Amino acid sequence: MFESRIVDCGLRIAAAWLAIGIAAAQESPSPIASATPEESPALSISPEESITAPPAPVQTPSASPARSVRVSFVPPPLEGTISLGIYDTTGKLVRVLHQEAQLNEFTIGADALVTQWDGKNDDGEDLPAGKYRARGYLVSALKVEDLGQVADSPPQGRPDASVKLKLMPNPLANNKRPTIEIAAGFENDGSYLKTADGLPLFTVNESPNVTRALAATAGEKSIQIWQEDGTGSHRFRISNVDKMMAFDCGEIELK
Repeated sequence: MFESRIVDCGLRIAAAWLAIGIAAAQESPSPIASATPEESPALSISPEESITAPPAPVQTPSASPARSVRVSFVPPPLEGTISLGIYDTTGKLVRVLHQEAQLNEFTIGADALVTQWDGKNDDGEDLPAGKYRARGYLVSALKVEDLGQVADSPPQGRPDASVKLKLMPNPLANNKRPTIEIAAGFENDGSYLKTADGLPLFTVNESPNVTRALAATAGEKSIQIWQEDGTGSHRFRISNVDKMMAFDCGEIELK
């Protein structure tokens, strides 16, 4: 009897566990929330940088073509140095092309000496196109005497005072003895003879710090030069100044 109770109790327990299992199986499982993936940040697509076209090259004006004018002449039959200038149609000296030049400084052509002019004035500026004239002088070896410092003052007169002088005739030009005007010129490093229109002809002295120079007649074939340099007056005598010949290269055209 006791055993039957145990069996009956065990059957009841088993039946209870069976009922619990069936009930659990019948319940629908609660849904498991799926993990929501994090939204990946939207890629911001930056607009492509606009390609800036390189600036157009600046149109620089092309350099003007080099100007060159041929100047030729037959030198007078006299040994010495050559000074040659370019003059405009009014007779004004616009360029000292050669100053106390030796013959070997020119190109020897078939029948004349040749040099070139670049169309500029003495300041390096381009001159306008047109007609010009080239002329000069062949200066022989003049004699310079240094008379030293003098106590008396130089003659009164304009700084550009000139002296009239008769030159030797040039047999190639069939001219008689031409008369020109000679004056004294100076720079910081000396004094020189020049024509009245400014063409340098002959170096007189190379003393520094010259502040004034004057020319005065000393006879038919001589000139005196008075020179000041801040320490007093210095005097020179230039003889044989008539030993010069003038020549003309003729008209030239600058384009």
